[in-house]
Amino acid sequence: MWYYAPFRVLNAARLEAAKGNDASIAVEVASMIRAGKKDPKNAKRITKTVEEYFAEMRDRNDVLEPLKAASLQDKVTVIFRCHGGGTMGQAQACKLAVARALLGYDPTLEARFREMGVLTRDSREVERKKYGQAGARRRFQFSKR
Repeated sequence: MWYYAPFRVLNAARLEAAKGNDASIAVEVASMIRAGKKDPKNAKRITKTVEEYFAEMRDRNDVLEPLKAASLQDKVTVIFRCHGGGTMGQAQACKLAVARALLGYDPTLEARFREMGVLTRDSREVERKKYGQAGARRRFQFSKR
């Protein structure tokens, strides 16, 4: 089973698409097609598997967690298009996107996903920079004289 990382499928037996966000605003679009189907439009693009795209094992496990819970790991091909954030934020966004896409495919999975916590969006966001300061909390250096 292949998991493509930064591109999404265009008009090829698309089952569901979902978006996910994280603290550093990683946006994810997940599309699922049945395993074994080929997408002619996506064949020319450079794609990577989850193992190639995410170096950390925890990130790979996060992405695959909803598929393992739904026991659909070998039955569907998931194609991602992601941007923004870091690798961990993108992995969490992938997890949320896959869970939402699977929920659209099979609504009976909602109770299990809620119990696992994969349908909950990470609500943390970057605090804005304030005027008169170097950053959100950091002040400029104080000069006594």
